[in-house]
Amino acid sequence: MQGPGHGQRAASSAGGLNHLLSPRLSMSPPMEPGSVAPTFNLPNANAGAGSDSMSLADAMGENGLIIAFTCNHCPYVVGSEPRIEGIAEKARSNGIGFVGINSNDPVMYEADSWDNMVKRASKGMTYPYLHDDSQQVATSYGAERTPEFYLLASDSSIQYRGRLDDSPRDPSHASTSELSDAIDDLISGGSVRTPRTESIGCSVKWKT
Repeated sequence: MQGPGHGQRAASSAGGLNHLLSPRLSMSPPMEPGSVAPTFNLPNANAGAGSDSMSLADAMGENGLIIAFTCNHCPYVVGSEPRIEGIAEKARSNGIGFVGINSNDPVMYEADSWDNMVKRASKGMTYPYLHDDSQQVATSYGAERTPEFYLLASDSSIQYRGRLDDSPRDPSHASTSELSDAIDDLISGGSVRTPRTESIGCSVKWKT
């Protein structure tokens, strides 16, 4: 199966914390807590979870949705994978949907190609893994890094944006649990105690 817009790929390398933001980000209003999340409709590389393509409405659970901007090769994502699966399970058990979106340039970063997304998803990923080949979704959200998380209420309002915890590469050093705490606050009906944190990870790999 091939996703849209796939041609010859160049070799990739892992990115770091230093990042060049897309110039298109300045043209979109920032999607911060309190904003209404932009909609999307993207192809899904995970045949084991969700439909062939999914919209925000398709992914939304009874009590909300978590959108994770992620990828295949970033060491911060790789180091967080078991915790991302754990938070996806916690979300689902509380009526909150969960999707991953890969917006990295698949030409310069072959590891993030559609075929490699399919391979990664087949290794036990439990949530839809959507491909933002045009990068329009990442641009509309103002996403900056992988991994970066947006927690939405059922009315699509953003309740939390930022990191899962403070040590994505090494779980033994994590001393916070902001995304999990935000889920607890949302489900309890209260205000999210910490609605905004800075994500820690690789830059989104923008097309040139």
